[in-house]
Amino acid sequence: MRPVLLLPLLLPVLSCGSIDRAPEPSSHRTHAPGIDPADLDPSVRPQDDFWRYVNGRWIERTKIPADKASWGSFAELGEKSNRDVREIIEDLARRDDLAAGSPEELVRDLYRSFMDTERLEKLGAAPVRPALDEVSAVSSKEELAGLLGRITRRNIDTPIAFFVGQDSKNPTAYAVFVSQNGLGLPDRDYYFREGEEAQTVRDAYRTYITRLLELAGDPTPAETADRAFRLEEALAAEQWTRVENRDSEKTYNKLTKDALLASAESFPWEPLLEALSLGEISEFIVHQPSYIGGMGRVFAEASLDDWKAYLAVRILDHASPYLSTPFYDARFAFHNRTLYGQEEPAARWKRGVSLVNRQLGQAVGREYVRRHFPPAAKARMEELVSNLRAALGDSLRSCEWMTEETRAQALDKLAKFTPKIGYPDRWRDYTGLELRGDDLIGNLERIEAFDYAYQLGKLGGPIRRYEWYMSPQTVNAYYNPRLNEIVFPAAILQPPFFDLQADDAVNYGGIGAVIGHEMGHGFDDQGRKSDGDGMLRNWWTDEDAAEYDARAKRLAAQYERFFPLPDLHINGALTMGENIGDLNGVTLAWRAYQRSLRGKTPPTIDGLSGDERFFINFAQIWRSKSRDAMLRQQVQTNPHSPAEFRLTGSLMNFTPFYETFHVQRGDGMWRDPEDRVEFF
Repeated sequence: MRPVLLLPLLLPVLSCGSIDRAPEPSSHRTHAPGIDPADLDPSVRPQDDFWRYVNGRWIERTKIPADKASWGSFAELGEKSNRDVREIIEDLARRDDLAAGSPEELVRDLYRSFMDTERLEKLGAAPVRPALDEVSAVSSKEELAGLLGRITRRNIDTPIAFFVGQDSKNPTAYAVFVSQNGLGLPDRDYYFREGEEAQTVRDAYRTYITRLLELAGDPTPAETADRAFRLEEALAAEQWTRVENRDSEKTYNKLTKDALLASAESFPWEPLLEALSLGEISEFIVHQPSYIGGMGRVFAEASLDDWKAYLAVRILDHASPYLSTPFYDARFAFHNRTLYGQEEPAARWKRGVSLVNRQLGQAVGREYVRRHFPPAAKARMEELVSNLRAALGDSLRSCEWMTEETRAQALDKLAKFTPKIGYPDRWRDYTGLELRGDDLIGNLERIEAFDYAYQLGKLGGPIRRYEWYMSPQTVNAYYNPRLNEIVFPAAILQPPFFDLQADDAVNYGGIGAVIGHEMGHGFDDQGRKSDGDGMLRNWWTDEDAAEYDARAKRLAAQYERFFPLPDLHINGALTMGENIGDLNGVTLAWRAYQRSLRGKTPPTIDGLSGDERFFINFAQIWRSKSRDAMLRQQVQTNPHSPAEFRLTGSLMNFTPFYETFHVQRGDGMWRDPEDRVEFF
């Protein structure tokens, strides 16, 4: 859940003059924390290409690791977090004296079961044989619907996803949501996109699922794979696009149980709902109503054998990372090499750490916090958040185009923001979960059953405001509109984002921009539709909403002109929320930084003014390199623009950047003032 603005403040430029090249590097030079001037590229003018000016030398000398599809600030810090977590996990894995049922024992046994490759190689497909046999035994569509429910409980993708969350229009209560699901390719458009590259991906996917079926002993794997693919294609044709799914109003459709059943009359709902323990639920919130009807038609028209083929593929795809090497090799060839361009698999321990983080994140996160998150970091973050919050308040109060009616609601929402920093105040209770060190698939099934029961337990109860949707060791942050909260896990609170030893300019340009980004999500094109209590409702006057939407459309049009690959431009509608968040982030962080100076001139450090250091670190946090396959997938499916354009797109709209680096008409970073987009 995003694991996600303002009129520029015109202040005197504190630079000594226009920077046409970086300070000359010196072999004996020492530099202050946060920025090494020797990293700046003297061959690039910051006025022409700020991305290359700050990151060019890093790009030239950096090679993407063979086990990665991309590399950059987030990935580097993520790798450090994984090494830190590995130490914790392997310390536990060596111990046999852990308390029975303790979080530490759970971590140990899950990791041991994953690292026991000798046992996994011997087992081959045996761990998934019971599930495949269950599919083979189905003799009717009614039985099939019940099986879909049982498989869904195991977190295996099926055509309909059910999950528990806060009711967007009644955020004091939990509800059951229903959403489209169940495709093997990354997106519905992959089934229909024309061109050689798209066909190559589809062919690779068919090869992959055929190989899985062959390894599992299917007597006619190519035929079974074809059945599965054709059924997925039929489901994809009924699904909404990613842009359509961004609309928080169109995806809110509360239906009675009878209305849900009537939306796909030919589908045997009762066996499905009973298997999901949802038979007594009287209302559902459906994200894509037309898809439910279309799915019902596909269910009726496809043969039982087609559905069996489909479910066998879904089960095998889900299990493939946890079976013997041939299964994983087949998965890697498609999911990692074809889709992302990754050259080599990650080391086994890295995959084991990722598994523990996903399944038992808080069980290991508590020790991570103890070892790696000093109290001083939390205190400093609280100060930064407070300043960003004040800056947003100033911006809302001074927004010239906003009416007083809307402004009052916006300030009320800001006053109700809840920041969460570092780690939960209340840790996840794993009591009742039992794992074994020699049963990986069984462990995963028990974890899924435990989590499913945990989610069902929310229904009818109070909102669990203490919950976190990321573990402390996650390098990321998010905004949750239902709780109107901004959340910053401990792992992101490290250089280059946050450095206790660095000057304020560096920290505001780094973590300050991240804080501003998440705060800004509360007022992006979808976040603005929820109020301070998390309720989805229109609190904007018609005039203000029209003005906001016009600005957002102008921003989307700007991003449509960015081409990360020669034949592929950014989808401005898909990335709109994140692009607004990025612009919000740098604007808010800048205002908060200027506010923190209290009228004083910051020191010049290593030949760079405070204002310059702010923008340079903002560029550093986005430095990244991606393989072309990864870049293509990101542009086609991800709501975030590629890193280079997150930086460039924001700064070309931000007047204080122009003033700091003396950007003039004709420079590469120039955009005419009347074409620059600003929100608050």
